[in-house]
Amino acid sequence: MATYQLDITAEHCPMTFVKTKLKLAQLAAGDQLEVLLTAGEPLQNVPKSATEQGFKVTDIRHVAGNIHQVTIEK
Repeated sequence: MATYQLDITAEHCPMTFVKTKLKLAQLAAGDQLEVLLTAGEPLQNVPKSATEQGFKVTDIRHVAGNIHQVTIEK
């Protein structure tokens, strides 16, 4: 199992989940993706969309300021 990072703090919906999904497609089953994103729509939509697509959201944490990290397991 490997862990990868993706910074989508400069992106806006719907590109936040599009970029997340494209990165998840490159990973092997069991790998984790740590996604850095901003509060608001991205923080609401990325975990929800990941779960709806069959991925497991294992952690959501505040990093600093407006930035959060969502950990998704493929």
